[in-house]
Amino acid sequence: MKKLIISIGLASLCAGLWGVRQVRAADNGLEPKFKQSSYVNESVTLKNRYVTLHFFKRIKGWGWAEIETPSGKLMAVMDHLGELMIRDQDIPMRLEADSVSRVSTPEGESLVFRVKSVVVRDMLKGTSFDNWMHYPLAEPAITGVVTIALENDSPFVKLNYDLTATGNYHVRYLRGPWLKVGESSFGTAKDDAILPGVDWAVGDEWTSGTDFFKDPWALRVAPHPNKVSVPVMAISHDGDAIGLSWNPNEVAARWFNYRTQHPQPVFASPNFVDRMNNQLMGLMIPDASTEGHENELWAENALELRIGQKIVFNAELWLTKGNSVDVVTEWVLRNGLPEPAAPRWDYRDALDRMAEAYNTNLWHEGRGFGVVQRSIEEAGPNVPGFLVRYMQENKKSEVVKQLQAKIESVRPKGGSQPETDEARKKRLEKQGDEILAIQRADGSFAFEPDGRHFRKDDFKVATSFVEPMGLDGATALDITILPAMDLLRIGRETGERRFLDAARKALDYCLPMTRPEGGDFWETPLHAANLFAAGHAAIANYQAYEQFGDEKYKQKAVYWIRTILPFTHLWEPEGMPSLYYTKPVLSSSDWYFANWVRDHVQWEVLGVFAQSARENIRWDEIDPEIDWLKFQRGITNAALQWMSVHTDDNWRPHNIPETYERYRQGEFDYCFPDTHNSVTGLFGGMFIAPGPIADNIYYLLDREAETAKSRK
Repeated sequence: MKKLIISIGLASLCAGLWGVRQVRAADNGLEPKFKQSSYVNESVTLKNRYVTLHFFKRIKGWGWAEIETPSGKLMAVMDHLGELMIRDQDIPMRLEADSVSRVSTPEGESLVFRVKSVVVRDMLKGTSFDNWMHYPLAEPAITGVVTIALENDSPFVKLNYDLTATGNYHVRYLRGPWLKVGESSFGTAKDDAILPGVDWAVGDEWTSGTDFFKDPWALRVAPHPNKVSVPVMAISHDGDAIGLSWNPNEVAARWFNYRTQHPQPVFASPNFVDRMNNQLMGLMIPDASTEGHENELWAENALELRIGQKIVFNAELWLTKGNSVDVVTEWVLRNGLPEPAAPRWDYRDALDRMAEAYNTNLWHEGRGFGVVQRSIEEAGPNVPGFLVRYMQENKKSEVVKQLQAKIESVRPKGGSQPETDEARKKRLEKQGDEILAIQRADGSFAFEPDGRHFRKDDFKVATSFVEPMGLDGATALDITILPAMDLLRIGRETGERRFLDAARKALDYCLPMTRPEGGDFWETPLHAANLFAAGHAAIANYQAYEQFGDEKYKQKAVYWIRTILPFTHLWEPEGMPSLYYTKPVLSSSDWYFANWVRDHVQWEVLGVFAQSARENIRWDEIDPEIDWLKFQRGITNAALQWMSVHTDDNWRPHNIPETYERYRQGEFDYCFPDTHNSVTGLFGGMFIAPGPIADNIYYLLDREAETAKSRK
């Protein structure tokens, strides 16, 4: 993977290089839009064709900044150059600089601030407070250099904080980049706000809101860093978006052999942290090292900094057109998708292991194949599609011969007559007309939790002891997309225009939507951001493009497939495999019974890409800016890491405790579990048959063979 963050060399080092020009940079006369600060009529500007940053000087020093689009729209205020709160003083201390230097190179310009934390004692000297308030610190607690760099032709502003503790201090917090989005501009209004893997709010929703969680899980303002799937925060307003990214594995602070502190993201839209009319994204230490310390913006157990200890923040901010999905996509385009982990087994070896599992622990005499966890009724004579292909390609294998005998032993006697073309058309038309009968005039379909959407009693339970997770008659992306997909298929296969027209009307109804919602409707809040819905919408819109030739459907298909990115872990903590692990939905189940911001689920993303493969939808060719074939390899290799081998002893049951002993006996070997905990690294939940993994493996092998053939 390309390096996440490119650190900026300090100006003191740059000054000695050939071609560098370093000058005092202050100008006069610029009027700030942000009025809630002192100002001494000194400012300095850093700009190119993508972004403008105006820095201003307070009474006691630099500074704070306003970040504007090229058209002059104020997107955010950088509130300070750092802020420190120590245990033994009740007033926070900003980091300020007496002066600012501009460093120019052929590549761009930097502003260099030699900062120090304010000394409250000095601030009060000579005032009416001097004789009755006396604070102990007589010197700055933190000193260092903050460098803001902008290349001539890049939208990415590089933020480098290189700080040093001047003594031993117990720190409640030390803040680095700290952006108040919408301050003195659009306030709390937004199109959307995304902290990938953690939060996705639209319109007037709150991040950390109780729309899709209930407390204590709802609060996600400073989550455990492992829960963040892509290290970027994004907020958009009226077609303009701002992003802040960082390297989550960077050592922000460490002393001797003590625990490493990594940058801790802080995200609030609206800014309920300061309870002000703006939106917050920032980085700080200490980090949320365990779930018990999540959301501590003021550390109860203060972090001790030692004399001479280094503290570093490196980040990038940028502006772009579009929404928060575009910000996440630009992060991917800039950094590239990470190289997937090596497969746990060679793909052919993995297929052999799966076939052997179907021949042994997944075979149930007299019943058929299945992952039996509750009842033997879960086993049956149906043969997984991948196993059919495996048997065709490995006819001489002893395992295949045994599988063939097993299949014959449960095959229904006499068989059934094949369906005629006429009968098939009648059946499809009947199905299509039943769908048309429930389509509403605007093209949408209604959510019916007690009717066609009833799967299990989760909605009834959640409604009875808390509140409904979705309203009867509401709609959402997946609620309308799934019948639209059926109508497209039926229209293609029957040639009946009424089904195609109805499918198009349903798809058009969904075109204005921007957040994928409505998947996992059987147990999660209806409108929570959802990966399954994203995948279904991508497939449906691309099929509509193939059917109708309208470019708008292709564009929307690309948009929806890209909305899978915020659910996908595109980095991994040191010692915690998680590359390409995915979150299914940014919500709880049943309000209190499962936390899908904490837990990964892999079967849904595998299903999306397996379905795409069956439909011959090649996302790497449709959206060539992103290496979707690498992405598919990533999610597949991740799933191989999930596959159960009971001697690993890394799984425990959730709702069927009695399955643990059977797990220990190897009955679920080479299946994969429902969940992975992003904090503990352990697996749990019910087991899933390995078919979705095999389907993706076969697709990847076919693409490899195709590439090899084309090179000959």
